[in-house]
Amino acid sequence: MPQLIVGVRFNPIGKIYHFDSGKITDLTLGDYVVVETSRGKQLGQVSQIISDPGNPPEGGWKLIERRATPRDLVTRQSWQSKEPEVVDFTRQRSKELRLNGVKIISSEYSFDGNRLTVFFSTETEEKADLKSLRQDVQRRFAPVQVDLRQIGPRDVSKSICGIGACGLEKRCCCQFLSEFSSISIRMAKEQGISLTPGEITGMCGRLRCCLAYEFEQYSEARSHLPKRNKEVVTPAGTGKVIDIRPLQEMVTVDIPEIGVREFHASEITFTSQTEEKSGAKRN
Repeated sequence: MPQLIVGVRFNPIGKIYHFDSGKITDLTLGDYVVVETSRGKQLGQVSQIISDPGNPPEGGWKLIERRATPRDLVTRQSWQSKEPEVVDFTRQRSKELRLNGVKIISSEYSFDGNRLTVFFSTETEEKADLKSLRQDVQRRFAPVQVDLRQIGPRDVSKSICGIGACGLEKRCCCQFLSEFSSISIRMAKEQGISLTPGEITGMCGRLRCCLAYEFEQYSEARSHLPKRNKEVVTPAGTGKVIDIRPLQEMVTVDIPEIGVREFHASEITFTSQTEEKSGAKRN
């Protein structure tokens, strides 16, 4: 019997984790399953059927325990209804302990109710001493095992959701981004985006995730164009490149005799031997 690997999500826009369906060979997209995770038993939804899973991770894929039942869905809803109480208590206790800079974001019970995870963030890089807070939460919600887990600014923004910095009704991170990519200033520069903080910073205070959306296309387009200040030969004469429009493959050239003109990349050649070749394309 061929091995069936499926992708399971535990939140609507959460990261996808791969599991071996084991003897359950008729799983379809949208089915709910019960699996064992590092945070206890969890109920997740099948969001992918992996046709070519490749090599298994070290230790192999974890098995799906069983298909979820209607009773399981009601059980999960029951635990979820208790989570706001956990957040309220933890915030109040944090305030009483004067844990300045610690923000309680959300909480999550495991499917079986044996584990409780409280997510928090801090305003500084210093590690906060939350031992007393964890003990108080543990006593209040015994006999569950309590874990306090720190999350970053992006995860906080995703949890809270709300309007995006660009004006979208819902932020990308809580609409469709299941994982966060590494973002750099270079991505903004490559696309000619203003480096003004307000233009490139998201609601999380970090560089906007959308800077990565078209970065590869811009990088590919720029690889076929001359850089600024390069001397090129155009049908109107020799001049210096002062600007480019990568996606349109257009080059703006300042020609001493006639001024600024714009040409398609195929119309220009270089005046010196470089890696770029005629037609503004590199080898």
